[in-house]
Amino acid sequence: MSFIEQFKSLEWDDISLRIRASTPAQVELALVREKRGLNDLMALLSPAAEPYLEQMARQSWHLTRQRFGHTLQFFLPLYLSNLCANECDYCGFSMSNRIKRKTLTEDEIERECRAIKAMGFDSLLLVTGEHEAKVGMDYFRRVLPRVKAHFSYLMMEVQPLGEQDYRELTCLGLDAVMVYQETYQPRTYARHHLKGNKQDFAWRLDTPDRLGRAGIDKIGLGVLLGLDDWRTDSLMTAAHLRYLQQTYWRSRFSLSFPRLRPCTGNQRQVQGMTNKQLVQLICAYRLFDQEVELSLSTRESASFRDSVLPLGITSLSAGSSTQPGGYAGRQQALEQFAVDDSRSPAQVAQAVAAAGLQPIWTDWQRSFSGGY
Repeated sequence: MSFIEQFKSLEWDDISLRIRASTPAQVELALVREKRGLNDLMALLSPAAEPYLEQMARQSWHLTRQRFGHTLQFFLPLYLSNLCANECDYCGFSMSNRIKRKTLTEDEIERECRAIKAMGFDSLLLVTGEHEAKVGMDYFRRVLPRVKAHFSYLMMEVQPLGEQDYRELTCLGLDAVMVYQETYQPRTYARHHLKGNKQDFAWRLDTPDRLGRAGIDKIGLGVLLGLDDWRTDSLMTAAHLRYLQQTYWRSRFSLSFPRLRPCTGNQRQVQGMTNKQLVQLICAYRLFDQEVELSLSTRESASFRDSVLPLGITSLSAGSSTQPGGYAGRQQALEQFAVDDSRSPAQVAQAVAAAGLQPIWTDWQRSFSGGY
């Protein structure tokens, strides 16, 4: 069994209508529950919950401090390659974009790792475009041990792989994988993914199950906010999360909130949700699940990130470059998307400290657990 079987019973239109039909009374009931289910989350995501945002924020702050203390995990993405065999109309790496392509060599990766370590980071997210022939398992086998030698916690955001591939990469030092469905609406998914293996909606949807069976330490979920209705997509993400938690209880989980950003080939700024609605989503997720990690990237502005840090966020990128060779070499390759918060890691750390939180540069959870 996998989440695909449960997904077949989730009716997009029905869920969307139920969310929008939520009443103030249902929101108030959700706010006083100690444990909240998907029906409560529907109310908290609904337009009816907007007048209750201040109350949601207070509860979210309290639950986050109760579970995570006053700490905030720092990480940095390292883009290894912008080669891609997919055509996705929201991504600068799309195969039809006539841009310079770059895949880092092992020596270039070594220089990038040293530059990142000099900034203070010890948790790293490896990112590539999806190109199995040139940036696939053979490449990962060569580079992961070299990168892991520098960092205590190693994450990846690459093309979906098979269960045995994930098992092998775990043995080579991989700790976590971020795999975003982009949208749980199959029709919308098909409109935005025009060529390549990423057109396979079901293979991508099944990826977290393969990760769970492979015994990965942490699985990251999320959707690209702006492709379809953010409320319904977020509810679907939560249903996926709850299934995974019940099925693969040894793994940890994180949720991310990427909003569409301008990129080469698509410079339009899609307003899929307002800042206030993103705050509502962050708080709703925290009220729904006290344990899940919530991550916010440099897609968002400095002022917005500073304002929401205390409300529920537990993981934060800083000083990010979204192109290969962006730290040591400053390669003039293609960015996947334009970042909005361009502050240095030190500046972000100062802002975090000013909010009364402690920046944490190393994720020791894997070391303490000793694996499985």
